[in-house]
Amino acid sequence: MLEVKEVTTAYSGMEALHRVSVTIMGDEFVSIIGPNGAGKSTLLKTISGTAKCISGEIHFMETSITQMKAYRRTSLGIIHIPEGRRVFPSLTVTENLELGAYRSQARDSVAKNLEMVSRLFPVLKERRRQLAGTLSGGEQQMLAIGRGLMAMPRFLMLDEPSLGLSPLLADQIFDVIRGIREQLKCSILLVEQRAIEALELCDRACILESGRITMSGDRETLLENRMIQEAYLGGA
Repeated sequence: MLEVKEVTTAYSGMEALHRVSVTIMGDEFVSIIGPNGAGKSTLLKTISGTAKCISGEIHFMETSITQMKAYRRTSLGIIHIPEGRRVFPSLTVTENLELGAYRSQARDSVAKNLEMVSRLFPVLKERRRQLAGTLSGGEQQMLAIGRGLMAMPRFLMLDEPSLGLSPLLADQIFDVIRGIREQLKCSILLVEQRAIEALELCDRACILESGRITMSGDRETLLENRMIQEAYLGGA
């Protein structure tokens, strides 16, 4: 599905990613965990095309997208839901969702996808005529995810979906991500500070530290790893 091979990305001459390689297969769920400033968000931006790598290759569905513009990557079904929600506050919930259906493949399925988002987020259906700027933080995060789903992703990237949310709301978001995995069967790449939840959700995970992948493995292996437990799981 997606292969990131030996990718280096830099900002103002400072490397944020150094020769990072990650492969995600079809229908696979991979989590990226690591400390703040490790380059996790930069990895997602590099894949989506909003940050440009200075070396390495990125392939999606066996096609090189390394030099492809961000909007063209989106048209292939690579959907990036960045941190910070970024809803359109002066538009209604429904208008925000409809703006997500910009891919040509999604334009003929707006009604069906609105119903799908309503099943995942019943509160958005209740608030469909409400201005997005008046929603709570948790509801805005649900709206941001729902808008991404309206594009009918083949490869979905989620950047810190629990950021700034209470533990209860964060748990609700993680439950929804489980539902997305079950219903859509798309590949998912998750960046998340809450390491326990990120590991419990995924098939495999990678540890990103100082712009480098320092460890990777399946969920069970990493959950049982003593170093990972001490560094990220509170010594669980």
